[in-house]
Amino acid sequence: MGRHLSIGNPPITVELRHSTRAKRLSLRVSRLDGRVTLTMPARGSERAALAFLAEREDWLQGHVSAVAPLRRVVIGGSVLVEGAEVPLRAGTRAVLQGGVLYAPEKATARRVEAFLKLRARDRLAAASDRYAAAVGRSYSRLSLRDTRSRWGSCSSKGGLMYSWRLIMAPPEVLDYVAAHECAHLVEMNHSAAFWGVVARLMPDYDVHRRWLKANGDLLHRVSFDDS
Repeated sequence: MGRHLSIGNPPITVELRHSTRAKRLSLRVSRLDGRVTLTMPARGSERAALAFLAEREDWLQGHVSAVAPLRRVVIGGSVLVEGAEVPLRAGTRAVLQGGVLYAPEKATARRVEAFLKLRARDRLAAASDRYAAAVGRSYSRLSLRDTRSRWGSCSSKGGLMYSWRLIMAPPEVLDYVAAHECAHLVEMNHSAAFWGVVARLMPDYDVHRRWLKANGDLLHRVSFDDS
């Protein structure tokens, strides 16, 4: 675990990491939670790190303040379900009825998370079945994860993996990711041939691809922590 430094007023906590692969100091502000990380060469000094941070304090304050806060899932609020803001009300179990999502008042966020994961599996399985059949291939398994770096993947053995948070995006966006990964059952690359398969499966795929690039952070900023 890296050391932590503090700089500025209001103070910003910076995690200091040494890396044998780093050739110079580099600063990163997470767009998800505003966490600041300073990576430096293995033999870099803390004095050099502090000087580097001091030179970039204004830049750092601006970027940290621009990060939107995490959105918490609570009774009386709302939650994204298939691209729509759905009111969240107290109920005996997690169920969507009449445009309202009901959930128990105890461990609300975790119950809603479980509900969304089940819905995501149903929607992604149906979309994957449809697109795999369209390309004349089959996949070996389907798994869901809470990934930050990618929305989906396809292994060389035909295993499909998706971020369950896609269930919060519009249905067409979820379908695009399924089409993208099923296209990899034919082309295990991102060549022109691959994108040709995607286009045959979903001619307007680029609209939904751009939506993810522009709005994907919104899905990752939803916190399902009840604490």
